[in-house]
Amino acid sequence: MAATEPRAEAPASKGSGSTVRVRALIALALVAVVVYLLDQVTKFFIVSTLTEGEQVKAIGEILQFHFVKNSGAAFSIASGSTWIFSIAASAVTIFIIGFARRIRSVAWAVLFGMLLGGTTGNLTDRLFREPGFGVGHVIDFILVKGFPAIFNIADSFIVASMGLFILLTIRGIGLDGRRTSERQAAGGVDVPTEAEHPISNTDTK
Repeated sequence: MAATEPRAEAPASKGSGSTVRVRALIALALVAVVVYLLDQVTKFFIVSTLTEGEQVKAIGEILQFHFVKNSGAAFSIASGSTWIFSIAASAVTIFIIGFARRIRSVAWAVLFGMLLGGTTGNLTDRLFREPGFGVGHVIDFILVKGFPAIFNIADSFIVASMGLFILLTIRGIGLDGRRTSERQAAGGVDVPTEAEHPISNTDTK
């Protein structure tokens, strides 16, 4: 019997697609909540135990906690532009919430969850910390030997989300979880466009 060519997988049924979307939304929400809580709990601990400017060793000289207040962007960039970053962070948060329904990939859901949790963590500081609403200073405290800036948990996850974005893009994995070659083999369904990669240049602190 002659060999037959392997057939490309047919697109998922509507019911299956809904299940995948719900799974991705749950993953996004869980990651966002965990990141947000980690960020806020660690900031509460730092504010409660250290005075501003105080520095203590966590792991010798490699990792230290240095309590500072930052009015700029991630890693203390552009200090003094607090309102601009508050508006930008609010816009990113609204965008992610609105965009989430398009996600079918758990990996992309984790990416957006990290970004959302980190963004809202720093936005909370800007909205509710001194000196006032919308211009509050972000709590930074992580000092790594050899790294030129002090940062926090939210910053770490924002950067991690950018790294995951690059990895998924290089591997050609779209928001539906399929590689570019798989979508093309299935007849060009959902071929990714630039609109499917919306966070390539996001500053969210």
